[in-house]
Amino acid sequence: MSASTPFPFAIDARGPLRGALTVPGDKSISHRSLMFAGLAVGESRIEGLLEGEDVLATAAAMRAMGATVERHDDGAWHVWGVGVGGLLQPETALEMGNSGTSTRLLMGLIASHGITATFTGDASLSKRPMGRVIDPLSRMGAEFTSSPGGRLPLTMRGLNPAVPIDYTLPVASAQVKSAVLLAGLNAPGITRVIEPIATRDHSERMLTGFGAELSVEDSPQGRVISIRGEAELKPQQITVPGDPSSAAFWMVAASIVPGSDVTIANVGLNPTRTGIITALRMMGADIAEIDRRVVGGEPVADLRVRHAPLSAIQVPADLAPSMIDEYPALFVAAAFADGRTIARGADELRVKESDRIAAMAAALSNNGVAIEEFEDGLAITGSAGKPIAGGGAVASKLDHRIAMSMVVAGLGARAPVRIDDAAPVATSYPSFFTTLDQLTGRDEPA
Repeated sequence: MSASTPFPFAIDARGPLRGALTVPGDKSISHRSLMFAGLAVGESRIEGLLEGEDVLATAAAMRAMGATVERHDDGAWHVWGVGVGGLLQPETALEMGNSGTSTRLLMGLIASHGITATFTGDASLSKRPMGRVIDPLSRMGAEFTSSPGGRLPLTMRGLNPAVPIDYTLPVASAQVKSAVLLAGLNAPGITRVIEPIATRDHSERMLTGFGAELSVEDSPQGRVISIRGEAELKPQQITVPGDPSSAAFWMVAASIVPGSDVTIANVGLNPTRTGIITALRMMGADIAEIDRRVVGGEPVADLRVRHAPLSAIQVPADLAPSMIDEYPALFVAAAFADGRTIARGADELRVKESDRIAAMAAALSNNGVAIEEFEDGLAITGSAGKPIAGGGAVASKLDHRIAMSMVVAGLGARAPVRIDDAAPVATSYPSFFTTLDQLTGRDEPA
């Protein structure tokens, strides 16, 4: 299934989900493993890489800038890096598809290299703002020519040597933080990022593993992450844990469909990513952690999730950074809870692959769920465990998480939920529909 070919999909109740499954490798870690390996000197080996279209866009970009990136028959990826400072001028534009992570982090890499690159993307990505990355990277010496509003297509020229800076994040964004740190890899001196609100820390963990001189300290202003430039990264053996964002769909599906009992293997439980588990447990979800362990520097466990009645909550706003990508799935859980769930403090949802607040408000409302929309979130009156009406149309807005979330909603609907285009699911979870069929005992999609 290609994200460029529309794939209409209709779904209604299928009965309980049962069985064991694995989810694709963590998308955030997959992107970073390719980039950092591409800057190391020598051969790195990556197991469990997410082979969705977003990550493949990162692989193609690193190849275009000189790294050798190969997938071997055993499923492992091997990367021979060019060294920090060794990126080559790409001969053609870097096509990012739907991947905002690829775009923003690669902009950081290029900012401190003396090369020029043009970024292009699909219609959804071309609407997303890049100004939040352009601003700090411009302070480091990079130059940008972008489409109106700081959007793609965009051409940038890096500066070598770049200027190290101290930068306080104006919004909680792991992508912006990472972009500045990656630019700092090849900038002489110390580059510092101050984040008043902590965000996912995959970049810090992995850069340290690759040998970068990086420190994290607490201060009255927030977490201060410092990186010493002109680094020399060493090749690594990496095992990518399962993506908690992908696992979230099955956690919600098993929670809302009576009789469900699923075990999701090897899920990453980085504390900056577990907000969805915290929120679902607050609602009464039955989520057990089995065999907690550390894989590749990241905590993981197998998660057993069984159906349980859910109750409405007021979602703590301070959970937002640790579950920003999982809000669409949480909104679906709220649609089946007993009472009125209020989820606010998630302004960032307005500028993801789609305006996820508006898209989910429309999708759930069209399928019989009572919604109140705020600028920074939603209030959702749930069905107290009963099926929702369904029967409505869903505009996925070229957003994989909207499509998958509403597939989950359809599992508890009386009438089919009709999604206009589920093809974007391939950007992050190519095997989603196969897994759905396996868990619900069907050989073919409905």
